[in-house]
Amino acid sequence: MNKFLGLLILFASIIFSSCQQENKTNFVKVEAMTFTINGKDYNYKGANYWQGMNLGAPKSGDRERLIRELDQMQALGITNLRILAASEADSAMRYCIHPALQIAPGVYNEDIWQGLDFLLAEMGKREMKAIMVLGNFWTWSGGFPQYLQWAGMGDVPYPQEPPTSWQEFTDYSKQFYSNDSAQQMMRNHIKTTIIRINSVNGKVYKEDATIMAWQLANEPRGYDVPEQLQKWTRATSAYIKSLDENHLVCLGTEGNTASVNSGVNVLIDNDDPNIDYITMHIWAQNWGWYKPGQSDSIYQEAMKKVNAYWDVHVEAAEKLNKPMVLEEFGIARDASSFSPDTTTTSRDQFFEYIFSKVDESIKNKGVVRGLNFWSYSGEGRPPRPGEFWLQGDTFLGDPPHELQGWYGVYDTDSSTLGIIREYNR
Repeated sequence: MNKFLGLLILFASIIFSSCQQENKTNFVKVEAMTFTINGKDYNYKGANYWQGMNLGAPKSGDRERLIRELDQMQALGITNLRILAASEADSAMRYCIHPALQIAPGVYNEDIWQGLDFLLAEMGKREMKAIMVLGNFWTWSGGFPQYLQWAGMGDVPYPQEPPTSWQEFTDYSKQFYSNDSAQQMMRNHIKTTIIRINSVNGKVYKEDATIMAWQLANEPRGYDVPEQLQKWTRATSAYIKSLDENHLVCLGTEGNTASVNSGVNVLIDNDDPNIDYITMHIWAQNWGWYKPGQSDSIYQEAMKKVNAYWDVHVEAAEKLNKPMVLEEFGIARDASSFSPDTTTTSRDQFFEYIFSKVDESIKNKGVVRGLNFWSYSGEGRPPRPGEFWLQGDTFLGDPPHELQGWYGVYDTDSSTLGIIREYNR
């Protein structure tokens, strides 16, 4: 009897161990300067698709469109999407997503939660991985400005409304790093998200291998208080790791940016054991290097700046022994037009160049192991090209605080889509 009981216990322990091992498979890991899944290299050329959470909402969204667009991206070979896992906005918040996930501190719109659940479940069916963005320095998902307003720091100064300047806005948003109340609101959301049980498939988020990484915020900048930014990122990355040992963590910073005044440093900011890989953004047009319609000589000079920026970040990643992802880049349609009917010759030239650089890095086992282009608009079209998004408008890849039709890639942009498809073969 004792022998039988012993064998039964041994068998049960083997089964339990096997189940535990099974639950740990399919997660993206970092080994030296490489991403892996189950011991095999994982590299990708994906997209930004921030609007997926809202499209997936059962009441306010459009699940049929979401499914079609996921199928479109899958057909392009896309296996990785950078998506929002947070949005904060009360009824007064402007130049941001409505409806938002969090409508007051700790008060959620379940419709949007279920939208995120549905998005992750559908991505899982297609073996796609998600970068989950948890915050934002800018207003377009609420982010730091909304938390600060909720914390009693006064109204958000919107730079889209003259005479308010961008410096007035950044001076406001950077206060987040020294505001304990605002930080606690965000920390509460982080925990709520990590332990959430998906209403579609029953998976706990922290145990869902569809999620590749938690990203602290979209483009956090320190400006004249970089030490405060670093203190916050280090505390927050450690907090996430204390809640979830399965997933990677990254910052979401642009790297160094083109300006020395942005208060970010790719080497110092990412020198944190709880940050698993480095993020980099390249915005040739936003940074004044080039815009469609300018001469070829200006374009060539811009690519020299891209290369120099790239090299600095590669050197930092090599020093830190961490892989890196170019998770944002884009350029406008020809002549900087906002019309969906305008050609994309300049964009295609730029995309071809960037995709080839990432592809070369992957083939040569360099530190750049993936990209997410900005961004996929799919079937969405701007009702008023070149104007700001208004509540009730169709969701595009262009976020609400930017002019609609600027950078989004449509499902009919055949030449651009051809480049994406070719480099995903």
